[in-house]
Amino acid sequence: MVPLISIDGAYGGRMQFQQLVYFVAVAETRHFTHAAERVHVSQPSLSQQIRALEKELGAELFSRARGNIALTDAGEALLPLARRILADADTARHEVQELAQLRRGRVRLGATPSLCTGLLPDVLRAFHDLHPGIQLLIEESGSHDLVRELARGALDLALVVLPLPSPSPALTTVELLQEDLVVVSSAAAPAPARPVRIADLRDQPLVMFRHGYDLRELTVAACRAEGFEPSFTVEGGEMDAVLGFVRAGLGVAVVPAMVAARAGRDLRVTALARPGLRRTIALAHRSDVAPPRAARELQRLLLARRKGP
Repeated sequence: MVPLISIDGAYGGRMQFQQLVYFVAVAETRHFTHAAERVHVSQPSLSQQIRALEKELGAELFSRARGNIALTDAGEALLPLARRILADADTARHEVQELAQLRRGRVRLGATPSLCTGLLPDVLRAFHDLHPGIQLLIEESGSHDLVRELARGALDLALVVLPLPSPSPALTTVELLQEDLVVVSSAAAPAPARPVRIADLRDQPLVMFRHGYDLRELTVAACRAEGFEPSFTVEGGEMDAVLGFVRAGLGVAVVPAMVAARAGRDLRVTALARPGLRRTIALAHRSDVAPPRAARELQRLLLARRKGP
């Protein structure tokens, strides 16, 4: 069991670290018995610690009407703070474990699905060759979701597309590279004009990514700048699904050049006419907490690939 470490808080008293662990477990399971099983403690002990925490804070954290567990307003206010404290403590523990020449540890890296397909395989291969004992935990999501995960301490680093949907002063971003976007089409379909102008997409059926996907927003904005709304035959997919729909001849798609280079011979790649479309990739981390040592080593490898426009 984790020792009950006392923490001086902004609530005017002292709370115990383990109480926050129990609180988050109940908040996420909405069930005291399930929470106790999750943190490997008896249910009466967990309930006792939750009551002690509520007494210390001077507010109920859960409503328990008719056996239904729900967060009170005080509980809703405490939850993101508790998660941040636990995440920072977890980071500190892993930092100490990594001191033995990076023989063990982990890196929690977030990236958009297209970057997982195009940029990361070679970088992660190089990192693993150097540090085979470091566990690599990858989260695929859009830039908006990755920024939120960074802010709450769930990720060490994230590869995001600039500009961010909601810039955060709590994040540090370093521009990594700029990448051209290209048009992919089925090799079995008639070849499009070379190069393709954005205006040419007016008459092309498009296979489109899901809402919240950076490439969707960029493509749709470029079409609207040319005075038209794009027409979708299929929409809502991730990168692999979109490429599969294009292979099946359902339409064309605008994708990053790095992804297209790995797409295979059954897809035709056509450049966009100048000025074309480009996206800026940046490496982001929280400004208030230095990434753990293993994450800094991965950061070094990524920054070594920095390219200009």
